[in-house]
Amino acid sequence: MNEKIVLIGAGSAMFTRGLVADLIQRKWDVELALVDIDPEALAVAEGLTRKMCQRAGSKMKVSGSTNRRDVLRGATAVICTVGVGGRRGWEKDVFIPRKYGIFQPVGDSVNVGGTSRSLRMIPAMVDVARDVQELAPSALFFNYGNPMATTCRGVRKATGANIVGLCHGVNHIGQVLAKELDASPENLNYTAVGINHLTWFTEVRVRGVDAMPRLKEIAAKRVKARLAKEHDHGAKFAEAGNAGAAHVDQQPVSWAFMHLFGAYPAVGDRHITEFFPQLFGDGSYYGKKLGVDAYSFEQTIHWGDKIYAEMKKEALSPEPLSEDYMSRFGGEHEQVTDIIESIRKSDGKVYSVNLPNHGQVPNLPEDAVIECPAIADGGRLKPLQQAPLDPALVGTLATRLAWVETTVEAALSGSRDRFVQALILDGAVKSIDEAYKLADELIEAHRPDLPQFRK
Repeated sequence: MNEKIVLIGAGSAMFTRGLVADLIQRKWDVELALVDIDPEALAVAEGLTRKMCQRAGSKMKVSGSTNRRDVLRGATAVICTVGVGGRRGWEKDVFIPRKYGIFQPVGDSVNVGGTSRSLRMIPAMVDVARDVQELAPSALFFNYGNPMATTCRGVRKATGANIVGLCHGVNHIGQVLAKELDASPENLNYTAVGINHLTWFTEVRVRGVDAMPRLKEIAAKRVKARLAKEHDHGAKFAEAGNAGAAHVDQQPVSWAFMHLFGAYPAVGDRHITEFFPQLFGDGSYYGKKLGVDAYSFEQTIHWGDKIYAEMKKEALSPEPLSEDYMSRFGGEHEQVTDIIESIRKSDGKVYSVNLPNHGQVPNLPEDAVIECPAIADGGRLKPLQQAPLDPALVGTLATRLAWVETTVEAALSGSRDRFVQALILDGAVKSIDEAYKLADELIEAHRPDLPQFRK
């Protein structure tokens, strides 16, 4: 395949490393243009990419620029991993709300942190989209940046650009559920519909046989075991895990929802607890505190800083990469290269993607960006028609989709009142006054990255 791929936000070096590994393994005839507005981050990404190509003997053409307009012309695919404000900005989105008793294990998708992050991400991505429309109008356009729903909706509302949101979460949970069912992922088929990071597995089949009854049995046993632990002389269920916890039996809320709603939510407790702040108002989570000793936010940030430092050392060192570097690092596992190839071949493969609802889920709002199955056909991704969702599942999504629209309006207009409305709709704040105070403090903390609020 002959592609010119532009990666915007290449300073997200871990993603860049994975994408490069995938491209090298595929042996495409590809030109990769790396873009980051931070010269140091760009140097790390470009240096590591060149050394990876050298180690693997790849002839991939590599270029770098701090100005995307210099490299966009002729692009066949544009992939965005933008994170406005970086990890330091992310810390503000989590630590400032903590002063108000709001605890977030992630803070990048919903809740106060996701609302605040949207105000930075949407205008920046709208500018990117306009450049893509002008300079590479036929390019495939993918976004990995969070918050997924607000970012993609904001771009489409402001520009009409055909942006597709991608996330590994549904694919990962599919693999987890396959393991629970003693099945190989290749023999598992499923339907998952919702909003990114709260996507409901409504159908699961193994070799064509309905596996939902088995998952419901597992859920009932997990809930019973959890309740037994909680009532054992007042003990608390403590198997909460930290940022790296991925074991499916460490997801008590997810299994409780499976038991209650008859559908399993992706992508696990670390994310979905933030969609239900009314259930975790003070951060309490089975004897632990969300974002502190349950899915530690500090640990997540420390891990990100550590990984970036290691990559910087590898990229800028005069020494070549170790001989086993490529073999011990597989790929980014986000499916983007699979998706590009499937679209080019129209091979009929199905992926979980974020697209506007144009009737594929009949009882969700028109144009709302939803995570749903789509098939690679006719040179594009076409969403597959779904049955109406159960009313209770619609209820879990309805307020969130209204929050998306309100947050998008706040980000595009620079309206303080819209920001406050979004915080109230989100549900984590305890009063109107608190919402105003939080909004003002977050706007001030992020002012350099919020030009729309300067007026």
